[in-house]
Amino acid sequence: MNDWTSHGTPRLTRFRFATVGAPDVAAAEAMYVGVLGYHVRERGTVAQDLAASWGAPAVAGRPYAVLSTGGAPDDYLRIVETEAVPGYRPLTTFGWAAFEIIVDEVDEVHRRLVAAGVTILAPPTPLQFMPSIVAMQAVGPAGECLYFTTETGDRAASILPRPRSLIDRPFILVVAGPDFDALRNWYCDLFDLKRRPLRESRIAIVQRAQGLAADQIIRMTTAGLAEHGYLLEFDEYPTGPGRIAAPRPHEPGALVPGCAMASLATLDLDRVAPLAIAPPVRRDGPGYDGQRACTVRGPAGELIEFIEERPA
Repeated sequence: MNDWTSHGTPRLTRFRFATVGAPDVAAAEAMYVGVLGYHVRERGTVAQDLAASWGAPAVAGRPYAVLSTGGAPDDYLRIVETEAVPGYRPLTTFGWAAFEIIVDEVDEVHRRLVAAGVTILAPPTPLQFMPSIVAMQAVGPAGECLYFTTETGDRAASILPRPRSLIDRPFILVVAGPDFDALRNWYCDLFDLKRRPLRESRIAIVQRAQGLAADQIIRMTTAGLAEHGYLLEFDEYPTGPGRIAAPRPHEPGALVPGCAMASLATLDLDRVAPLAIAPPVRRDGPGYDGQRACTVRGPAGELIEFIEERPA
């Protein structure tokens, strides 16, 4: 259902990393590898200049692991050590709210997660607007919210990418903020993303997490990157008297817990270089491949790492 409302040439092409801030990297790695079938691609400690480029100097020297699945070996999940924050709950704060992963059989993923004792926010359920798409939501070991989604209809015609393994790759990164228009327009205008229609939805897991009324409407939409099946989702969290949505607490100078950062490939790094925490530099290793990278803080306080991609 490619109901785009704009048809520019996006300057963002794909995702490179979905980064999780975790108090125990080994424990998080064990869940992704043992339960979800990820493979470890790299382990190490965060370099001082890389931590500084993220605006997170406190994570310098801390362990990290880079993982990916067999179906999507160069779409990476990165786990970086950061301190746990007492009282932090997913889906209650601004910034990267969830990573949504395309899967082949969502019921099998649900079975595995239940058997492993992973917290399930919602079992596999058809989407309100596109019932052929079935999704479930869970909370990972670091408090990261994970969506697992499959297309049960015509996959060739779907807006979703076709999975190449039971669990493939993140295909939607969800960012939440208090001002929907400011959030969506920052990304879409700066990078010429393909817009989709605004939805006014009831998102039960968000309503429960924030103690909202069952009929509370949340404005949301998605926008498409250049490559098929890479989307950003923008959610507006209600604020004001009686609302709990707020900036995410975190250890000073460190990454936030849970869904901590998104790394996006761009054909126009110079467009964001003036906004960067530190000037772009070339970086080696999985996901960087010798290309320039820099990090920007977005309109909801979220960290976005931009990695240059050479034109084809």
